[in-house]
Amino acid sequence: MTKGLLILGSTGSIGQNCLRVVKSLPGRFQVVALSAGKNIQLLAQQIAEFAPRLAVVSDDQYVEPLRRQLQALGYQAPVGIASGLQGQVEAATLPEVDLVVSASHGVTGLTATYRAVLEGKQVGLANKEVLVVAGELVTRAARERAIELLPIDSEHCAVHQCLRSGRRDEVRRLILTGSGGPFLRTPQRQFESITPDQALKHPVWRMGARITIDSATLMNKGLEIIEAHWLFGLPSSRIDVLIHPESIIHSMIEFQDGSVMAQLSVPDMRVPIQYALTYPERLAVDGDTLGLDLLAAPRLTFRKPDTKRFPCLELARQALEQGGVMPCALNAADEVAVEAFLARRVKFTDIPRVIGKVLERTHQARTAGSIEEVLDADREARSRARELVASCST
Repeated sequence: MTKGLLILGSTGSIGQNCLRVVKSLPGRFQVVALSAGKNIQLLAQQIAEFAPRLAVVSDDQYVEPLRRQLQALGYQAPVGIASGLQGQVEAATLPEVDLVVSASHGVTGLTATYRAVLEGKQVGLANKEVLVVAGELVTRAARERAIELLPIDSEHCAVHQCLRSGRRDEVRRLILTGSGGPFLRTPQRQFESITPDQALKHPVWRMGARITIDSATLMNKGLEIIEAHWLFGLPSSRIDVLIHPESIIHSMIEFQDGSVMAQLSVPDMRVPIQYALTYPERLAVDGDTLGLDLLAAPRLTFRKPDTKRFPCLELARQALEQGGVMPCALNAADEVAVEAFLARRVKFTDIPRVIGKVLERTHQARTAGSIEEVLDADREARSRARELVASCST
C-alpha cells in the first residue's frame, strides 16, 4: 500500500534526506505535500520532481516567488500553494496524508504536528523541539489515539530499535550517545574565544546551524534527554549520556538483568529516516556506503560528559525535573542565544549563561494545558532571552 507523505521542513537536511529515501523506494510513498521556509528555489525543484498536491511556504511573501520559480522550471502540473501556520495545518490534515515527517526548525511545525496526531496520522519525529516544549500534550494525544510516535533522531531511533528486543518494563536505563562535538578536547580557557565558524565544524554530522551549535554546547544531548523521557516514559535519573566520538553506536538500553543492547550503523541520517518511514518493516537501504564494515571501524571509546565545561546538559535535566513550561523556556532561550552567537552578538560561553538566567526568571513551573499556552510560554522566554542577549552585547 502506498503511503501519502507530508514533510514539514522539506528543504532542510532531514527533509532532503527523506526525499532521497522516498526516491530510493519507488511505489511505496506518494508525496502529497511539502512544507518549507525561505528556500524557494530548492522547494520548486522538489515540487517539480515529486509533484505534491500542496506546497506550503513560511509567509505570503514567498507565494509569488515560488510560482515564478515553477514557471522558470517549466512545471505546469497543478499544485496548491499555501503559507504560514494555516497552510501547515491544512497540509497536516489532508485526508490523503498518512504519514507526517516533522522536521521543521524549532517550534515552527509544532501546531501542525499536534494537529496531525489529533487526526490520528502516523508521525515521524525529527524535530525534537515538538516533545521538548509540548511533550505532555503530544504524547497524551498519541496515546489516546493509539499512535506510536516514531523517532527519526538517530539516538532515539536507536533506542526504539533496541526496545524491540524486550519490554519497556524490563529496562533499567537508557544510554544516549553523542560525539561530543568539535570542542571535546578544547581547553576550557579557550571557550571564550570560540567563533561561529569553529563551532559549525562538526566532526561527524552535517546538520543545520542551530543543531550543530547545540552539539558543540551539548545542549542537543540535554534536549534528547527530555525527548527520551516523553518517548519512552523514563525519568531523567534513568537516562544517561555517554560521549562516543566515533558515532558508531547511536544509543543503548540496559535491561534489569544487566544485558545491554546497542544499535550500530554508519553515521548517516538515511538509516533512521528509512526505519521510521517503513516501520515495522526493515528494507535494504539504497547504496553500499551505508553498510557498516566492522573490520574497518575504529576502536569504540566512551567517556562521561564534563558538565562543568558543558553546563547546558545539566540545565536541560534541571528543566525536565522542574517540569511544566520549564523545558519550553529552556528551548526558547537556547534558540535565541544560539542565533545571537551565530550573529556574533554574544560569546560561546554566553549561551549557557543566557539559558540559566531565563530558567531562573521563569518562576512558575506551570503546566501548559494547550498548544496556545505552550506558544505563550515560548514567546515569554524568548523575550527574556533577547533582553539578556542585549545586555551581553552592550
